[in-house]
Amino acid sequence: MAGSSIKTVYDIFQSMEFGPAAASSYAVAQAWLDHHSRSLGLFIDGKFVCPADRKSLSVADSTGGDACRTVCAVDEDVSQCASSAVSGFRLWSGLSCHRRARVLLRLVGVLGQHGQCVSQLCELFGTSCSSSTLVRLLQYYSSWAQLRDALIPNWTPLGVVAVVVTDDCSLYSLLLKVLPALAMGNSVIVVPGGRNAPPALLLAQLFMEAGLPAGALNILNGGDLSLGVKVAQSPSVSYLTCSGNKQDGVMLCKATAGMGVPVSVSPCIGANCPFIVFESADIDSAVDGVIEAAFKKKKEVHWMLCVQESVLDRVVARLRLRVTGMKCVMLDSEEERRLVDAAVQEALQQGATLVQSCAAPPPGTLYPPTVVCGAAPSSPFVVNPSPGPLLPLLTFRSNTEAVTLGNHSPHGQAASIWTEDLTLALETAKSLSVGSVCVNSHSVLDPCMPVSGHKDSGSCTDGGQEGLYQFLCSSSSSPPVPRSSPVSMDYSRFGAAASPAVIPVDSGHASAPKSYMQFIGGKACKSVSGGSVAVRPLGGDGVLAYCPDGGRKDIRNAVEAAIKVQPGWMKKGLSARGQSLYSLAKGLEAKRQDIALSIIAQTGVSLEEAEEEVELSINRLSDWAAYCDKIQGRSLPMPQSGSGFSIPEALGVVGVVLPDKNPLLSMVTLLGAAIATGNAIIMVPSQRHPLPVLTFIQVLQSSDLPPGLVNIVTGSRDQLTVALANHSVIKAIWYWGSAEGCQYLQYTCTNPLKTLCLSRQHDEEAKDGGTNWTQSHSSLLEEMWRKAVQWKSVWIPTA
Repeated sequence: MAGSSIKTVYDIFQSMEFGPAAASSYAVAQAWLDHHSRSLGLFIDGKFVCPADRKSLSVADSTGGDACRTVCAVDEDVSQCASSAVSGFRLWSGLSCHRRARVLLRLVGVLGQHGQCVSQLCELFGTSCSSSTLVRLLQYYSSWAQLRDALIPNWTPLGVVAVVVTDDCSLYSLLLKVLPALAMGNSVIVVPGGRNAPPALLLAQLFMEAGLPAGALNILNGGDLSLGVKVAQSPSVSYLTCSGNKQDGVMLCKATAGMGVPVSVSPCIGANCPFIVFESADIDSAVDGVIEAAFKKKKEVHWMLCVQESVLDRVVARLRLRVTGMKCVMLDSEEERRLVDAAVQEALQQGATLVQSCAAPPPGTLYPPTVVCGAAPSSPFVVNPSPGPLLPLLTFRSNTEAVTLGNHSPHGQAASIWTEDLTLALETAKSLSVGSVCVNSHSVLDPCMPVSGHKDSGSCTDGGQEGLYQFLCSSSSSPPVPRSSPVSMDYSRFGAAASPAVIPVDSGHASAPKSYMQFIGGKACKSVSGGSVAVRPLGGDGVLAYCPDGGRKDIRNAVEAAIKVQPGWMKKGLSARGQSLYSLAKGLEAKRQDIALSIIAQTGVSLEEAEEEVELSINRLSDWAAYCDKIQGRSLPMPQSGSGFSIPEALGVVGVVLPDKNPLLSMVTLLGAAIATGNAIIMVPSQRHPLPVLTFIQVLQSSDLPPGLVNIVTGSRDQLTVALANHSVIKAIWYWGSAEGCQYLQYTCTNPLKTLCLSRQHDEEAKDGGTNWTQSHSSLLEEMWRKAVQWKSVWIPTA
């Protein structure tokens, strides 16, 4: 019909534009808010608490209008909440696994009645999480609640877990922390961001309706993350985990340093993720996928499009066709618009070209979807992208270049690979240093998929069976260290004290103290400074031996040696790794007498006890050798059609400050855990008892381990701890030492994020908090193995 505005099917296929969105209705959500007088309080001990004298904050909906107000908790509320959580933990953990699972499953039925309210409330506040997604989460974790004791024996709940999420975090990320914590038998205190507060309060109400004991789930609202710090100060809290943007996570780590509570961070917001398109890909599907991923209204990550040069023209032509006519995206503020304009101007100055949906961006907070073609990998807007609908496009020639581009980002959260060549897809997925890889798809989320942030994208694993262990402690774990207040310390001065001067002592030639070497790059060597430190006998009188006074440059040399050899060691066959560890055990057996004497000289134990420690150390190395090829990844029970699997990968270079207790046995336990899983290791021996480790260097020199895989640096524990903490290549630090050292590491190891395992040694007998290194229980090996790996999930869809 002439003059008709109705488009034909032919017109729609020519433009490939989306149809008009259905009008949103929030009637049920608005009714729930009205029922609470649009003033939402706290949720403590199974009921809403709304004190009249509390400060309140306005919460904006997805359109920017004020939808309701939330009450801000104060110290009194935090104390009441912690007390309620302790009572709730006793009730909840006292239930059988079957009864806990029934509560979670009962919530599925409750959601069936109130799913519309939950969905509308999530959509109203821009934290979209569909009812089907919630049901899937509940069904998955209820099954783990049922099977915890059967499939995860010898592990028990931590107690009270605090979950802190930032305002820009999704409800899915919040529940990926809360539900596994509850399924394992913990009680939970949630500190949600502003927009997550209303949906979180509604779900807490539904949990009570499903039969969750009062106090097992509590919600505290606040104005900023300082409330999370106040919750962490409570002696009742056993673990604190944060999800959201990295800046807030780092602030939380620094603010809670020294409180004695373990902290983990999952920065799921703002990561830069590669979207790799090979020449063997279905170009139309790949372009549709990147348009959907990069230009959706609310996205948690930024995508970087990497295209093989042979198909660049086809991809760009398809992008022009798809981008043309797309609607502008609403930015959150004028400040975001300024950042976007600055990034685009910088790209143009560097010679990039733009593909935009309109000729000129309109003024205000609307900005058109924009592809930045010809971007340089080192450009700031590529490495640290600005908010907004910008998609940098980079090119590569070979498969190796594609992996290099994908690993160029400091983040390591996710990647998307597009190719019809399955071998190429699997090789690329294995080479990318990211926690989640989707082949011919993107942004696939399911609770059975473990997501472990690589590089600067997190210090814990969420999702899957692997994500449950952060909320459990093994039977071999040390008893909880008594909570303490942070020590007042100058972080810039920690470890700056000079080592005691070494002066000649009056002794005959026969009784002169022996001088030992440290071990770096496969060679015994002195320290760079040339200095030495005296090793004292058990009583402290006299000099037993001298060892090098290592420092920052020695750690630097050790790291350089480690990063050269670690990639090759990680790719080495699992059985070959095991044979190397068996060889190490045989070498230790050959040096049994010398090492036993060094243990006696340092610790004063009897010959029988020293020989027993050596025998246990030989057995421990043999255990790790056998462990190498026994525990690996698994297939994932995804509800979609396709194949998913999880892979344990090495962390990289691990720094270990060794404990004083059982100096040989603790060393081989930690050494075996690190190298059996493909890591390189830098060890700092006990400053009090270094001789058994230094004598063990003879075993390393005669072994077939690659030079640089194992490094031993001696000297001041605090000084070497500072060097390990400030080296960006080291991914994890396992530390046994002072309260000040633990606090320093928590405060410092945030840029980049490092995985920390901290234990305090606080008495004169050099006991490290109760770790029983002599036990042969399998849970000790499993706990150390899980600390030495990070997980990668791979998803390959089928038709």
